[in-house]
Amino acid sequence: MLDLLITNGKVYLDGVLSEVSVGIKDGKIAVIADRDVQPEAEKMLDLGGKCLIPGAIDTHMHVRDPGHVERGNFYTETLAAAAGGVTTIMEHPISVPPQYNAEILDNRIRRAEEQCVVDFCFYGAMGGEFPEEIVKLAEDGRIVAFKTFLHAAPNGRYDEFKGLTTADDGQLFTVMTELAKTDLFCAFHAEDNDLCNFLTKKCKEEDRVTGRAHAESRPVITEVQSIERVLRFAKETGAKVEIAHVSTPQGMELIKEAKRNGVKVYAETCPHYLFLNEDDLEKYGPFAKCNPPLRPQELVDRLWDYVNDGTVDYIGSDHSPFLLEEKTRGLSDIFAAVSGFPGVDLRLPLMLGAVKAGKLTLQKAIELVCENPAKKFRIFPQKGTIRVGADADLVVFDPEGTMVVDKAKNYSHARDIAVPYDGREISCRLDLVILRGRILMENGVVDENARAYGKLVCPVK
Repeated sequence: MLDLLITNGKVYLDGVLSEVSVGIKDGKIAVIADRDVQPEAEKMLDLGGKCLIPGAIDTHMHVRDPGHVERGNFYTETLAAAAGGVTTIMEHPISVPPQYNAEILDNRIRRAEEQCVVDFCFYGAMGGEFPEEIVKLAEDGRIVAFKTFLHAAPNGRYDEFKGLTTADDGQLFTVMTELAKTDLFCAFHAEDNDLCNFLTKKCKEEDRVTGRAHAESRPVITEVQSIERVLRFAKETGAKVEIAHVSTPQGMELIKEAKRNGVKVYAETCPHYLFLNEDDLEKYGPFAKCNPPLRPQELVDRLWDYVNDGTVDYIGSDHSPFLLEEKTRGLSDIFAAVSGFPGVDLRLPLMLGAVKAGKLTLQKAIELVCENPAKKFRIFPQKGTIRVGADADLVVFDPEGTMVVDKAKNYSHARDIAVPYDGREISCRLDLVILRGRILMENGVVDENARAYGKLVCPVK
């Protein structure tokens, strides 16, 4: 007997919506049958014609636990993930310390297992300080990728960036040579730090410190220059790379060309580079401050071309929780505020709303937030798909429904800074989120008793 039979819905199978029933047993999808077939089940769920899609996978999530749990921990931030249809997170390291070796990773996994509401994967930290750890950490088998920043640790934040930075070309060549010995790729935060620092100093000296000045301090060239550098070293060493949170069509064009030339590169972008623009940075100031910065609407429009032509491999939220006071200190000087804001709960609704608006197809949306993340990070077909044998990670959404974003209802500990989308109407509504057969969210309410239900997911060898 099945544990649950989901019926009378439109189920996303192999790129199309099909009128079938889905049966779940022991947390796995056990049956996909014609709607007229009714296998025996302990519980029946009638979708009333709504859509059933795979649970979403967020490729870019920050949880600063341990280190800065005042900004949120694995429990609060995965409650927010569950609310947004995310059933698996991929955590980028900025913790104290980042997981540049197996011992540190052990501690982070323990903390996540004690708290996570949804399933989780970890990136490993890769940096010029400990190149000897790269191959060992990859062979450990518990990380899905690496992450590094192309600069030294920021002033006063060494503990958060220890083993996570590649400060110069010598270090970059060394770590990428080591990376090429593994079967994993590394995600790069691609901004030219020297140029960003120079232009920031210039803005301050000229007393240009409003929201838009942040974008002026990090123009397109800072991203393009850095992407060119990473791609050049990837071609030379044979290492596999990801360019995280690409914000410009110029950067996407470089990646597209590199792919044509055989460079092993993946491209990620984020919802805020598709749904917000530089005017929002001026309007919301520090609450819309992120790195790379928001771009002019003209560039936003062109970025969608690369979403649709296959250059973009997946979309991550870059969920970055901070305290209210860490943002408000930038109200009079944008450079005094931290960069980043929460968004794990809105990535899937925004993309489904864009489907309704004709910005992309449902098939492309599911590829970007479910299937491709599972495939590229080698957790497919356990995750990212509806098929017999896969984990029963599912989302029910109403394409005719709407939702109005209310930051007061946000489950993230950083709800007070979730300003840029507050009050926005989205042409889609998530009604139900299921992880391994367990209902985590129903009608916007997350099961707060699901603490520690999440499990570590490791890549397939």
